[in-house]
Amino acid sequence: MAVYTTVSGADLQALLQDFDLGQLVDFQGIEGGIENTNYFVSLNDNAGCRQEYVLTLFEELNQSEMPYFVELTTWLAEQDIPVPYPLQDRNGIALKSMHNRPALLQPRFPGRHLETLTPDHCTQIGAALAKFHVAGKDFYLQRQAHRGVFWWRRESEHLTSKLSTEDADLLRQEVDLFDQLREQDWHLPQGAIHGDLFYDNALFEGDQLSAILDIYNACTGYLLYDLAIVANDWCVNPDGSVDSDREDALLKGYASERPFEDNEYLAWPQLVRTAAMRFWLSRLIPAMDPDSTQKIKDPDELRRILLSRIAKPAKLP
Repeated sequence: MAVYTTVSGADLQALLQDFDLGQLVDFQGIEGGIENTNYFVSLNDNAGCRQEYVLTLFEELNQSEMPYFVELTTWLAEQDIPVPYPLQDRNGIALKSMHNRPALLQPRFPGRHLETLTPDHCTQIGAALAKFHVAGKDFYLQRQAHRGVFWWRRESEHLTSKLSTEDADLLRQEVDLFDQLREQDWHLPQGAIHGDLFYDNALFEGDQLSAILDIYNACTGYLLYDLAIVANDWCVNPDGSVDSDREDALLKGYASERPFEDNEYLAWPQLVRTAAMRFWLSRLIPAMDPDSTQKIKDPDELRRILLSRIAKPAKLP
């Protein structure tokens, strides 16, 4: 979450006129993210009780792309998946516009981001992700990943001339290996995936998971690839090595809600590598662009994870 577009009290008052939520008390920008502008919004409802919301302005997605996310989050919330969902105004309209950007007003979930991850936290997020996947399996819309296979083919070619020979070869190798995986007749389960469930996209109230946030990289993809993204963030050490206790807890938590299929055991060693490659690439691009205004995250963190996954192939329990 971050603030790229300034929102005024007058902007909020104009938006709130369409809703029956109460009177504006306070609002403040949320710092710390990458893609969108976010504000906490406090209202007093008609009974005088304070209610908390989040306003999101989308900096990269346009109006035509938004219905997928509006429908998906509403679908998931109706199946008790703890995700932010868009509130509808008195006319049943959820998708709004502010400063020529798509905008959504959503409930604010309680909880905080974790600083230290335990096996129990990993069990919980694994089970929650599996429930997300089961709930999204029959979702009626599809979306191609914004930064999926076609993106990383293109961007890796653009970037390799700027990399060391070793890193360029590593990037090409991983792109090619995923292409080979896609050619296999494995029929890996697909459906709606989160696509970016790093630990700072989850909230915990005490030690209990309370919300899964930032659904705006969601798309149609391999369910196991989504789990690989989580494993590479929730279950690794600073040197890139895997914490086997946390990863075992994550995978068993997931399997308790959606047991793995036979071919997923074959695909898992490559998918954790592909997930590491994808986020290494997405971090390399702004890091190597002197004109980038995007918040820079360390690309080497994901390179270390990728090398660790190559040196010690992953296994499903």
